[in-house]
Amino acid sequence: QVQLRESGGGLVQAGGSLRLSCAASGMPFSSVAMGWFRQAPGKDREFVAGIASNGTPRYADSVKGRFTITRDRPRNTIFLQMSGLKPEDTAVYYCADRRVPGADWASWGQGTQVTVSS
Repeated sequence: QVQLRESGGGLVQAGGSLRLSCAASGMPFSSVAMGWFRQAPGKDREFVAGIASNGTPRYADSVKGRFTITRDRPRNTIFLQMSGLKPEDTAVYYCADRRVPGADWASWGQGTQVTVSS
């Protein structure tokens, strides 16, 4: 059974930093792509950052230069280091996995709330 568990959210002032974690189990972690998404109230869920099985990252334009995605293979965990946070980064952040390139994202975590105050 695949499980994804996010943690690390919280309340931070604009300009501050947070590090989100997503612990994965029940999947061949080293061979899947992982991603971070977010959903703000009243808005659609949007892609934030992804990391391929080979470690290649990619980012939404809105977070480039501020967020960094990494993966820790021994710990089956991915991280999202967020700095220079803005009020518009406020959202519930979710991690997801994709086991086949180009396929839909397969499993999702329960989300962690990030709130950035101005």
